Amino acid sequence: MKIKNNLSKIKLSDSSYKLNKISKNIRNRRSVYANQFIKGELPDQLLEEILTNATWAPTHKMTEPWRFIVFRGKYLKKYGEYMAHYYRDFYNELSPEDQKDKLSYLENYPLNAACMIGVVMVKNTKIDLPEWEEIAAVSSAVQNIALTCHAHKMGSYWSTKGVAIDYVAKFGLSENEKSLGLLYLGYYPEALKPSKKKRTPLSKKVVYLD
Repeated sequence: MKIKNNLSKIKLSDSSYKLNKISKNIRNRRSVYANQFIKGELPDQLLEEILTNATWAPTHKMTEPWRFIVFRGKYLKKYGEYMAHYYRDFYNELSPEDQKDKLSYLENYPLNAACMIGVVMVKNTKIDLPEWEEIAAVSSAVQNIALTCHAHKMGSYWSTKGVAIDYVAKFGLSENEKSLGLLYLGYYPEALKPSKKKRTPLSKKVVYLD
């Protein structure tokens, strides 16, 4: 049996196209904050695809240390109210008018999201892995969500503030579980300006040892 060492031009072209498409998806992904969202329905089929892709993240010893809580409908309003109450004392030094504006902003902040996803790390009780490995796996799952959203022209943002972590923790976490915050998912206007953030050149981040 002869083994072909040379790839055909078609295969090389196809490979380059796929690589270019993947690179664009990764490099053009950006965080889109909830106050930039416009109202839009997230079809159940697309939500299922987003969450399924999350579960295909790399996971050491297949512990799959993640669990997700989807918040929709009335829970968007409930979380806005929760944030306003959570930060009420934080704005005590402001004038009554400014405090009212800040709290009103927080109440309305989640309302245009298509949904929010609570991110929960589930520490395996039978396989003893370092917690950082489990957090790394969950973070990879979140990145899969972000990339899938971007591919479907949706925005996403992972909030790891105390208010987000505490809110998710209210929903029946076990002793081996830890809240890692909330993901906002939503649609953004076509006119939204692309991010101007730059990345550090590889020359300052990579060492090649031959």
